[in-house]
Amino acid sequence: MNTYTICTIGGDGIGPEVIAEAKRLLQATSISFKFIEAEAGYGAYEKYGTPLPDQTVELAKSSDAVLFGAVTTPPNIKGYFSPIVRMRRVLDTYANVRPFFSLPLEGFRKNVDMIIVRENTEDLYAGREHEIEGGAISERIITVKGSTRIIEYAFELAKKKNRKKVTLIHKANVLRLTDGLFVRIGQEIAKKNPDIVYEEMLVDACAMQLIKDPTQFDIIVTTNMFGDILSDEAAALVGGLGIASSANIGSDYSLFEPVHGSAPKYVGQNKVNPMATFYASCLMLEYLGEIKTSEKIRTSILTTIEKNVLTYDLGGTTKTSDFTNAVIDQLKS
Repeated sequence: MNTYTICTIGGDGIGPEVIAEAKRLLQATSISFKFIEAEAGYGAYEKYGTPLPDQTVELAKSSDAVLFGAVTTPPNIKGYFSPIVRMRRVLDTYANVRPFFSLPLEGFRKNVDMIIVRENTEDLYAGREHEIEGGAISERIITVKGSTRIIEYAFELAKKKNRKKVTLIHKANVLRLTDGLFVRIGQEIAKKNPDIVYEEMLVDACAMQLIKDPTQFDIIVTTNMFGDILSDEAAALVGGLGIASSANIGSDYSLFEPVHGSAPKYVGQNKVNPMATFYASCLMLEYLGEIKTSEKIRTSILTTIEKNVLTYDLGGTTKTSDFTNAVIDQLKS
């Protein structure tokens, strides 16, 4: 039996808790895993003087995949940087893939089934900022390489997942050079993929249309900042950040994570929803080629929800560990 080496990074706040629950779930499958722990985040910064120690990067690179919890990124500490943003760049996981789908939950939108594909290494997140007299400047980096590979990834994903449409989101009417480049490359790639419907939409119009009719979207491809904002909006349609997962895919490395933050006020309460980390684990299994096990976990989560076993954020009273137990029971049955 093949054993997968998984680098787990709990991080800060509730990050270690949801990672622990995901490990319990993965160990309940028939797949063999070797988990190696690494550190990142504010806790790592206090210990090592950096939120992303070199050893963590080396452990990530030596693993089959990385499962990342959540980190705290305080805004006012000089020299501090977001370890997850830096990790994505260091590993060159250029494609951030976030699926959104309706679950049998009251009060949320029905028939949503879309994937947001977000460029993951450049844009404003390149971190090129400097102070000027009376203010500060942040450079927005959009390159031919970055645009080409993320849009090509979106079209290839459409083929792989049997999706019919790719919608490119931009603001080229204002950002004429950067988003103008992104749009031109999208049009060139679309011509090479005539079997996939291609459309373009301004980001502000997209924000409105996600609320008005999210079922019109299939695959959205966009730049880093727009993708970050739109994916949080999309999460609100189907249950919130507690169920939203993310895959960061590159040519050589991969990293999987829940979309939510570190939520320090809930630490130690056995209260938070581990579902986003479970779905991130499913994305990881799919990446590793373990499709059947990924689908079994998804089915087990769905059955658990249908039995009204829900954490507080979804209107229930189930504790974190009890939700994991329920999913594992379904998986074994």
